Amino acid sequence: MRTIAIDAMGGEHAPKAIIDAVLHAKPELKQTKFVLFGDEEKLKKSIPADQLDDRLTIVPTTEVIEDQDEPVKAIQKKKNSSMVVAANYVKDGKADALLSLGNTGALLTSGIFIVGRIKGIARPALMPTLPVENSDIGFNMIDVGANAQSKPEYLLQWAKMASYYAEKVRDVSNPRVALLNNGAESDKGDDVHQEAYKLLKASDLNFTGNIEGNELLLGKADVVVTDGFTGNSVLKNTEGTASVLIHLLKDSLLNNGFMTKVGALLIKNALKSLVAKFDTARYGGAALLGLNAPVVKTHGRSGERAVYYTIKQADKIVAEKLTDEFKLEFSKKN
Repeated sequence: MRTIAIDAMGGEHAPKAIIDAVLHAKPELKQTKFVLFGDEEKLKKSIPADQLDDRLTIVPTTEVIEDQDEPVKAIQKKKNSSMVVAANYVKDGKADALLSLGNTGALLTSGIFIVGRIKGIARPALMPTLPVENSDIGFNMIDVGANAQSKPEYLLQWAKMASYYAEKVRDVSNPRVALLNNGAESDKGDDVHQEAYKLLKASDLNFTGNIEGNELLLGKADVVVTDGFTGNSVLKNTEGTASVLIHLLKDSLLNNGFMTKVGALLIKNALKSLVAKFDTARYGGAALLGLNAPVVKTHGRSGERAVYYTIKQADKIVAEKLTDEFKLEFSKKN
């Protein structure tokens, strides 16, 4: 049996959205146990008594790490918070993976300092799956914020882990790997990106060269590797732009007269298809790769559906034994 430790108090809709997602996933993932960490009284109010069994249990905690808490201080001072206790469960081998909607910085800190990084991995990296125009499986981008500064060898390690993830979790055969840069030519970018290009080209990855920001959503790569500062900026810009465009489109169609509304009705199915294409909830959360166990972060605003897909994502990472593969791969270098 696999066991997923879930911080049930993180996120805007906790604990209900998290509990609903667990109850949704539980009948499907018959080889998986779920351990919820949080306020026992609040959790029991939202869980039917007949659902609490050997596959769904509660570990009571008395503290919550808030979004405004400083990450390092929070995990040091709030030892009995749902996130920290869940991370220690994973560290102690009582659970196979950690999932949270809570404070991103605190989760990264918990992952690195409690769960611990794999020997041979210089820096763990955060990796979401993002949509593209010509595919339903999207692409992975790594790193999107776990590291403010990067070295060429970090990018190579991240690309290797992300490529393996794309193959095993997203079922992509021989994933195409690209380096996010400010031009297609091999000599583009600063020293870090130029050296990273050389390392990626010399590796056994299916490296296709540089990719520019305007090409990210065109489906030209299955994995895009970048430094954490750039990745975080691109991620937030992409999410923000998509949200604004969809809002503007809806506003234009619904608030420009009767004939426009009629036209909107006629293209309703096409619009649903467009919105579905950029529905990132179905991709799950962002995985923090390079740790001794899987740690997955999903957005704090996530509802039941997004959490449900993130649970399935975490379960598949464990089932595919990604962490064992990473340990085997990178221990060779030491």
